[in-house]
Formats: sequence, structure tokens, C-alpha cells
Amino acid sequence: MLALIFILFVVAIFSGTPIVFAIGTVSAAFLYLMDIPMNTIAIRMMAGLDSFPLMAIPFFVLAGQLMDRGGIARRIIDWTSAVVGWVTGSLLLMTVLAGAGFAAITGSGSASTAALSSIILPEIRKRGYDVDFTAVMLAAGGLLGPIIPPSLFMVVLATCSPITVSVKDLFMGGVIPGILMCIAMMIYAYRFAKTHGSAYREDKPFSWKDVIKSTINALPGFLMPVIVVGGIVTGAFTATESAAMAVFVGLVVGLFIYRELKWSDIPNILVDTGAITAGIMVICGMASVFSWLISINNMPELVGNFMTNFSSSKIVFLLVVNIFLLIVGCFMETVSALLILIPVIMPIAVNSYGIDPVHFAVIVVINLAIGTFTPPYGICLYVAAAIAGRTIKQVMKYVWVPIAIYVGALLVFTYVPQIVLFLPNMVK
Repeated sequence: MLALIFILFVVAIFSGTPIVFAIGTVSAAFLYLMDIPMNTIAIRMMAGLDSFPLMAIPFFVLAGQLMDRGGIARRIIDWTSAVVGWVTGSLLLMTVLAGAGFAAITGSGSASTAALSSIILPEIRKRGYDVDFTAVMLAAGGLLGPIIPPSLFMVVLATCSPITVSVKDLFMGGVIPGILMCIAMMIYAYRFAKTHGSAYREDKPFSWKDVIKSTINALPGFLMPVIVVGGIVTGAFTATESAAMAVFVGLVVGLFIYRELKWSDIPNILVDTGAITAGIMVICGMASVFSWLISINNMPELVGNFMTNFSSSKIVFLLVVNIFLLIVGCFMETVSALLILIPVIMPIAVNSYGIDPVHFAVIVVINLAIGTFTPPYGICLYVAAAIAGRTIKQVMKYVWVPIAIYVGALLVFTYVPQIVLFLPNMVK
């Protein structure tokens, strides 16, 4: 029966069925075959959403909206221009660095990609840069949002994991991998600029005055991740409370410091936040039904026994998980993937193979983040290409090297867990 349900789910996903309906249809079929009343769907949805940590989701979404419309993006661009504007291919480096920075502030890779694309792409065209390559770099920087804290996906993962893992440890575990991935992509962008003509050369000299001035201007925007991560690490706030503080900071910065956010903007921001949150929450609720059905059918134990019989090697298990998650990330929305897969694979990783839960959780997030950049359905790539007025086919020629860089980094983090665990262990 489990095999039949799995096949039904795969068919629903690949047929283009919206993820909520795919999960709901499979869950309903599951209940029917097990002779469980259909009202269990509503009961389990409510039980799955009755979670204090999940309240962080609307707050993080609202904070991202406030930061997006409050003038943060432009000041981050100005800051990155001062820091790397004198380097060959500076706009490409700015694209990656600003994408990572703004994605970290909003906690959303696609939101960061959309916000920065509208600012950077006009300047890219004016200077004669390759628009296709720049769109790829925008997406490559944006996907770092779920990895560099604060991360919405890490909050979701900590909430749905059957193995206890703290949001604080996950946030700390994502810092070093996110920074290293950002540096690696900036090096690649620099090498591309060096070998692709005079359009990428810069005559602008480095200026400490500009760096200091732009840092001061951008400092209020950078307060958001400092308050969120710092509050969680020090124990001053829970993840939900820190998200609420981020909303407060976003309001103060946008309304009273930068003064680019108007009181008249607030209703529209709240409506957009409600729409985004509703979409996430309905997925969370429906996925909690599916996860419950998986657990009562002992699927984690069955899959765990199969995997340990297949191979008792931790190295092989992690390789299989990486390949599987990279494929899943190409086709499935990240929140759905976390809610469905974490209840199954987390107990196997921790109980059957002795993998540290923080290390494994961060690896899962990195895998799924790379999926948002990978054809055919990578959301960050689609957003950047659409705003640039290009098709996925046109930008795809530049996608494969960045994917190879990120996958190479993923393998390093997978088999050298100390990189991920250094900061979590240090703050304990």
C-alpha cells in the first residue's frame, strides 16, 4: 500500500498538480485505504498548525516585506558598490554579495532575487554586461537566503523535525557554509569578468570614505539579522519573538530612519503578507496530515531498515540523501519538501547512522536551496530570468558551473561536519 501511495504522489507532482492538492489527494487516498474518517484531515491540519514556533512565519514574511519596501535593497547595493565597486566585474560581485545580504535579511531567496533584479539589471544593460549571466548570478546570490540566518526554512524544519533540534543551532550552523558559498560564487564571477572583455573593467578607485559612509547608511538595515540571530543565540528571544522584533525594527527603519515607507503602504504590505503566509500555512497544514500518516505506518522505520540493509556506511547514506534531495529540490516547493521528508529521513540519519541532527538539518536546507536554482523549476532562476526578460533556455548555458560549485561545496560540508558544527558548538 505504501508503494501505491508513493507512486500516486509522484504522478501527482509530475503532472503539474498544485502541491497542496497533490498532498491532499494522496492523504485522502491514504485515509480511504486505511478506513480512517475523512474529517481526520481537518483535525490533523489544525493540530499541525497549533504550534507556537510556526507563528514566526508570518512575522518573518512581514519583516521581509517591510525591509523590501523600506529602502533596504538600495542601501545594500550602495554598500556593496563601495566595498567591491573598484574590482573588475564589480557589478557581478555586487550582484552575488547584495543578493546574499538581502536574502539573509528577508529570509527568502526569491524575494531577494526579485527586489535586487529590478535595481541591478538596468545598470547591467547600461554597462554592456551579459544579461543572461547576471540573471544567473542574481539567482545564485538569492538562493543563499535559506542558508544564511535568519532562515524561514530552518524555522519550519525545527518545527516539523521528530528529533529535537533548536533554531539557534540551525542558524549558527548555516553561517559558515553560507559565507563560504558566497565567496566561492564571487570568485567565479570575478574570473568570468576577467576573461570576458573590457566592459567588465572598472576605473573607480577604492575609497575608505565611501565604505564608511555606505556602511553607516546601511547599518540600520543590517540591524535586523543582528537582532534576530543575536537574540536567539543569547537566549533573549525565542525564534517567534525574534521574528516579531524584526518586524518592529523594519517598521522603525522604514518609517523613521530611511523614511521611504509610508503609513499608507502598511495596508498593502499586510495584505501581501497575509497572502504569502496563507499559502505557506495551508501547505504546512496539509503536509502535517501526510506526515502523520507516514508516522503511524512506521515509514521511517521501514525506510531506515531498507537503507541499513542496503548499506551501513554513513558516507553512502549521505551521498544517497544528497542526490535524492537535489532531485526533489528541482521539482518540489521547499516548505513542502521539508514537511514531508524531514519526519522520514531525520530519524534515520540520527538513529540509524549516528549523524548529528544539526549537521544533517543544515545539509538538507542547502540541498533544497540549490534546488531553487536548478532547472527545470528553480524558483530563484525563474524570477531572475523573468525580470531580465529572458527565458530559462537562454540563461541555462550559464547555470551549470555555479551548480557544480555549489554541489562541490555541499559535498565538503557533508563530509566535513566540523564546518557546520563549529559555531553551534562554540555558542553552547
